[in-house]
Amino acid sequence: MTSNKLSVDAELENLQRQTFDYFLYETNLDNGLVIDKDAENWPASIAATGLALACYPVSVERGFMTRAAAVERTLVTLRFFWNSPQGPEPDATGYKGFYYHFLDMQTGRRAWQCELSTVDSTFLLAGALTAGIYFDADSVDESEIRTLADALYRRADWQWAQNQGATVTHGWKPESGFLKYRWEGYDEALLLYILGLGSPTHPLPEESYAAWASTYKWEHCYGQEYLYAGPLFTHQLSHVWIDFRGIQDAFMRDKGIDYFENSRRATYVQQQYAINNPLKFKDYGSHCWGITASEGPGPGTLKLNGIEWPLFDYEGRGVPYGPDDGTLAPWALAASLPFAPEIVLTALNHCIHQAKLTQFNSYGFKASFNPSHPGEPGNPYGWWVSPWHFGLNQGPIILMIENYRSGLLWKLMRNCPYTVKGLLRAGFKGGWL
Repeated sequence: MTSNKLSVDAELENLQRQTFDYFLYETNLDNGLVIDKDAENWPASIAATGLALACYPVSVERGFMTRAAAVERTLVTLRFFWNSPQGPEPDATGYKGFYYHFLDMQTGRRAWQCELSTVDSTFLLAGALTAGIYFDADSVDESEIRTLADALYRRADWQWAQNQGATVTHGWKPESGFLKYRWEGYDEALLLYILGLGSPTHPLPEESYAAWASTYKWEHCYGQEYLYAGPLFTHQLSHVWIDFRGIQDAFMRDKGIDYFENSRRATYVQQQYAINNPLKFKDYGSHCWGITASEGPGPGTLKLNGIEWPLFDYEGRGVPYGPDDGTLAPWALAASLPFAPEIVLTALNHCIHQAKLTQFNSYGFKASFNPSHPGEPGNPYGWWVSPWHFGLNQGPIILMIENYRSGLLWKLMRNCPYTVKGLLRAGFKGGWL
């Protein structure tokens, strides 16, 4: 991933810095809330806010922000969540220590009648715990960060979120109660179960992890045997915080690999799918791939090689079973960098220098692009590119590049007693544990 002027490391830092501007400028400084996407009158996302909390330590280490400024933002955010209304009322901020998926940017109250989200709350709490580990100075402000991060995590009632079942529900609404869906099948909920198991106040029972793992699907695909999940982000988000290299639960011990190796294989499946390009979309290949849950140019249709293809808007795109409408997500490449740098760096190089996907943007990569779709007439790319950035995409770019470069997030969370306890209760052994 080189140009004539910059080394690979300098290019990666440049991408981190560009991407971090999203959190610099798309945050309400009065409450710390980060907008879900950079559209007018859009609500905040609690997951994006949690990612911002994890990004502030990176910004200090890389010189994007002073420690004092990062402390100030972090404190504003944690104080807001600690003091915001918790209760069953439909306009609260959260309930039982969990938070609504989307919050009004100004008031911090529930937006869009959305659900109280267990997994998005997980990312928020993981960001808070990251801050509590990183900000370790003997000062009043940094001590308060540690106190608030700990209190927020302890408040989450994971047992309530099970709704008397073995696994954890996706969430809850004041109007209708618990959602019918549960976290089952391998996905980004790996982190949810680990944090839930590590709780000192309302912990998940060990059986809940076993119940979740019993729903896994092991598959053989494009020359790889791996624990299947279609969208690439599901193989990435838990790895933002936890270094799974060399540690195994019972399932992975039986398979002889770890979750890090599993994500490496999933990354190679993505590249090989693009090389094979079974649906013959434009530009797919060894250097152009990355299919995940993302925004697209739909709804609509696209005529390609004499065939009408359906186009999707926001969709859980995945490999190898789809859906696939030719839409790729460059952020998902960056988030796979620690797993397979030998193929990811080439693809990032293509996105930056050939496809010029950072050239016309304020915050690095836009959310997604579709080389098979012509886009709006006169657009500078020559094909469809999402008009938006999403906080949920921006965070993993910064954090997984940092894990590749220095392992910072992994080192921090190794020192978090709650994640260590959660891993041990989930049956993980070996390696750094």
